Amino acid sequence: MDDYLQSALDIVKAQASARPMTEDEIVSMVRSVANGIAAVSTGQIAASEAESAAPAMDPKKAIKEASVTCLECGKSFKMITKKHLAAHGLTAEEYKAKYGYKKTQALACKSLARYRRAKMTDMKLWERKGKAKTE
Repeated sequence: MDDYLQSALDIVKAQASARPMTEDEIVSMVRSVANGIAAVSTGQIAASEAESAAPAMDPKKAIKEASVTCLECGKSFKMITKKHLAAHGLTAEEYKAKYGYKKTQALACKSLARYRRAKMTDMKLWERKGKAKTE
């Protein structure tokens, strides 16, 4: 198990140097990677079973201030796109239903959602639409 843990630490260390990670993400990722390496090397799981595993984290904690974590693969993004979900064979609606998100929940980090909301408020498109009809 020491070899698996060392390999997992190396992988997570490389990942942490490439992007900011919280302590919880690091610990969770080390545990997950070490268990995954051990299972694959002993032949306990097949590749298809690895994909159908439970989400890496609680869906409520997946959407953070600066990132959103894909619950299918565990990768972090600013926003989960249709193209990324298509790689998992899902649409945004299916993904939200699968993990219990509201239909109106944005699959973007909180800061990006807040920025977009403020931008739309500043643009006041609903007022322009009304003016165009009256002209």
